[in-house]
Amino acid sequence: MHNKRITWFALLMALMLVAAACGGDKEATTTGGNDGDDPAAEETSDIKVGLALDVGGVGDKSFNDAADRGLQQAIDEGLVSEENTKLLETNQTGSTRDANVVNLLDSGYDLVLGIGFSFSPGVDKIAADYPDQFIGIVDGFAAEADNVANLGFKEHEGSFLVGAAAALKSKTGTIGFLGGQEGTGLIEKFEAGYAAGAEAVNPDIEILVEYIGDSVQAFVDPTKGEALSEKMYDGGADVIYHASGQSGLGLFKAAVNANKLAIGVDSDQSLTASPEEQKLILTSMLKRVDTAVYDAIKNVVEDSWQPGFISLGLAEEGVDYAANEFNDNDDLLSSDIQAKLDEFKQQIIDGEITVSEKP
Repeated sequence: MHNKRITWFALLMALMLVAAACGGDKEATTTGGNDGDDPAAEETSDIKVGLALDVGGVGDKSFNDAADRGLQQAIDEGLVSEENTKLLETNQTGSTRDANVVNLLDSGYDLVLGIGFSFSPGVDKIAADYPDQFIGIVDGFAAEADNVANLGFKEHEGSFLVGAAAALKSKTGTIGFLGGQEGTGLIEKFEAGYAAGAEAVNPDIEILVEYIGDSVQAFVDPTKGEALSEKMYDGGADVIYHASGQSGLGLFKAAVNANKLAIGVDSDQSLTASPEEQKLILTSMLKRVDTAVYDAIKNVVEDSWQPGFISLGLAEEGVDYAANEFNDNDDLLSSDIQAKLDEFKQQIIDGEITVSEKP
């Protein structure tokens, strides 16, 4: 019995030594940094990141979903841990928008991102109360402060490309634009670029324009989006581009009913459309909200925060056009059209074409 106890004790000690050795190897792997090029191998930071989403929330298949993809990329690459992130959705009227930002800041989130220009006035009022935390606003116009970054885009540059695509594809010589909220100057940038691109291809093209409303509710009204799109299709348009958030889902329904073409926005909307809609989505104007969100998180992690106004255009890969992957047999966005769009893109990057921000 005595010998058996000695044998078990020796075995136990050996197992403890092996476990200790394995534990030491694991710790060295996770805290030793990245010896290669794999971002996921970096040590995850302990910063906390909160996203205050705008009306429509997750599932809008547009603006908010793009922001969430940027956050997920940061999680996947080890910049931030998932348990240190939080999403808050505003209600459909947007009245809880500012309260959500304050909620996240009071909860100790190091970086809070407001996903939409409507967060700007509220951030103006509270930014000074949180000097040690960072606030980013997508499409923001908040007053300059050391802890606030306004993350903007040159939507007119990306819209120029899809406007050119619409004109190159149109058979009737009439195209349409469906805007969300009118009067802020933001959606008008989409309209201006779209018209400029179309007119660069066909100076005589007719462009029908409809806006859904003058409040943020204009971004969450697909029923009205469908009705206004039908009106433009009935008026002769055979391609319509929307910059209207969730309301643009109505455009895709109208396109199916009319068997005419549509152009998406913010994300490649052919990827989330129905099979009937996919074959009618000519392209989408990519507004890389995911890139802006990811870069903001990365800057905080790397202690390289950039306050003030940041504008991402074609040169910065902040906007672009999408080639619909459901483009069977080159029927939608043909290789010839894409070649012309790429030529326009380079001319804009090189400064040979300057795109106006105003219609």
